[in-house]
Amino acid sequence: MYIKRISINNFRLLKDTNIQLDEDKKQDLALLIGKNNTGKTSFIVLFDKFFRNESSKFSYNDFPLTVRDQILNTEEGSPPISIQMKLEISYSKKDNLENISDFILDLDPDENVVKLLFKCSIDIPKLINDLSFITKQSNQERFIIKSLGDYLVNKYYAYYNEEDLLPANSGDLVEKTISDIRKVINYQVIHAKRNVSSSESNGSNKTALSELASKYFNKENSFSQEAFGSINDTILEMDETLNEQYKTHFKDYFDNVKEFIDEGKGELNVISNLESKEVLSNHSKVVYGNSHSYLPENQNGLGHLNILFLLLQIEIKRKLFEQENKDINLLFIEEPEAHTHPQMQYVFAKRIKDILKKIPNSQTFITSHSSHIVSQCEFEDIRYFKVIDNNVLIKNFHKELKEKYTSTPEHFKFIKQYLTLYTSELFFAEKIIFIEGLSEKLLLPYFIQQYDKSRKTEKDYIPLTSKNISFVEVGANAKAFRHFIEFLDIKTLIFTDIDTTKYNTDKKRWKACSVQDAENSSNTSIKYYLDAPDEEPTKKEFIDWLAKLKKNTTTSISNKVNISYQLEENGYHGRSFEDAFVCVNLNLLIEQKVKILGLKNINELKDSKADFYELTESILDKKSDFASSILYLALTEDIKWKTPSYIVEGLKWISE
Repeated sequence: MYIKRISINNFRLLKDTNIQLDEDKKQDLALLIGKNNTGKTSFIVLFDKFFRNESSKFSYNDFPLTVRDQILNTEEGSPPISIQMKLEISYSKKDNLENISDFILDLDPDENVVKLLFKCSIDIPKLINDLSFITKQSNQERFIIKSLGDYLVNKYYAYYNEEDLLPANSGDLVEKTISDIRKVINYQVIHAKRNVSSSESNGSNKTALSELASKYFNKENSFSQEAFGSINDTILEMDETLNEQYKTHFKDYFDNVKEFIDEGKGELNVISNLESKEVLSNHSKVVYGNSHSYLPENQNGLGHLNILFLLLQIEIKRKLFEQENKDINLLFIEEPEAHTHPQMQYVFAKRIKDILKKIPNSQTFITSHSSHIVSQCEFEDIRYFKVIDNNVLIKNFHKELKEKYTSTPEHFKFIKQYLTLYTSELFFAEKIIFIEGLSEKLLLPYFIQQYDKSRKTEKDYIPLTSKNISFVEVGANAKAFRHFIEFLDIKTLIFTDIDTTKYNTDKKRWKACSVQDAENSSNTSIKYYLDAPDEEPTKKEFIDWLAKLKKNTTTSISNKVNISYQLEENGYHGRSFEDAFVCVNLNLLIEQKVKILGLKNINELKDSKADFYELTESILDKKSDFASSILYLALTEDIKWKTPSYIVEGLKWISE
């Protein structure tokens, strides 16, 4: 028995939102990811408000902005507005149907789905009646905003199909209680706000981890009875030992007071009366290390404490699930990465499935912003939250993206492995910049800093250094990312080289050449995104495309992707980053040539050399050393290198 689909209406940004889990089998874990403010926390809070309605109430602010005007203008006959959550539960003949049988509305053996409706509605007659005592319209609106929670009613139903949800068919709904649903579903949550602190205590011996440990052994929980039995045996033996010691220690005192009690015949004793719960709660603590050498709880790092606290909470939830023995054990864990360093996030992600397997009948939802956790989880488990038109869409990352790569399955395989090994952070990026080589990787942060400085006087300009931009070195594989970029709807800039070539008839192969002499380009990313014709380079259509490429008048096939390559400047069109850089910085390079590594034939570096393509070929030895020296001189001697124009144009596009 398992939940296979959750649908939500009219709760904050979750206006019309569905999350589809595995339909054919129980999905043990769903990893909920997405950028900030995409509804992940609201998703958990909604379950809180329906399953814990005694302590967590709905309010005016829980309704979407788009329906609040309707609420403020409520009058007799107004269409009903409600917050709804629907669960579809799949079951089989192997399941124990005792608890869920009351929700089964069709006896067709081929039907094996139960549908539950959680509904928070406005008691319109009661609200209108109370509003009638307030004459001023503005005051009525303020009253609704402030007091709507008092007019909200939670109800729970079983239903057969979507038609039952229409207002005209509301009589077909079968009303239930939250107690009925709790017989089937046990809901537990571990919120991101965890009461751990590594700072010094304020005098109290009560620290978060120790306090939680005492709750774990709360004798009110049936799962701790066996443990308390053995603990109590030990404590009773301690009582006997302490009684003998007390008798010796208080002997003189007892002899002195004996004659005052019952004419010298009375007896007074001090006896030990320890209780296991009291000992654990008040006289025990969690430490790191053994009894001879340990660290107190509050002297452990916050990240360490957080993960220990989290794992103990999971263990407590597991025990509660086992104790209550419901058909579906629903566990939410919010942002396990809080306060935790990357390596521990890796370990947690690797181990969490094994830990959760110990929970019977469980389905777990984990929300996260951690690329480290994402990289260690199965991509089939990912559900991606995306806000579109003031509504959250929850995408089945693996299934939906795989469909986009039907014609290029090798690209999908590459994407899966690349994201796992290198760049899971792309899931959380606002923008992406792909770079081709090491030179660009080393120098791009410097160019971005210079670009931000050039625009700092503009009133509304937001510096690129303050934006959430992911920088990824992908070489010639940028084309494999197209569907991933469009799927996540992320603006992406690709810095690459035009890589012009000319056919060598003697060797019968394409050879690198200057842009001026070019007949082709060897850059697969450029050809893919700028839609190069499939015909031979000698054909007119290809020749026309190449001419447009040189003039930078081609258009990307994806509105989310911009290709930025070398442009003509100072009368020269560069073929690569290096010769474009040499072209715009020749005089500075001549001045600093003895300090720059990665060069050869430095005597040829002079201003009379006009062919920058040949010059770069002649003087450049090691690209990485060259780029490192350029950056070193910029940072240590404040050399103001000029940024090639194609990089400036690309940064302008990505900044918009």
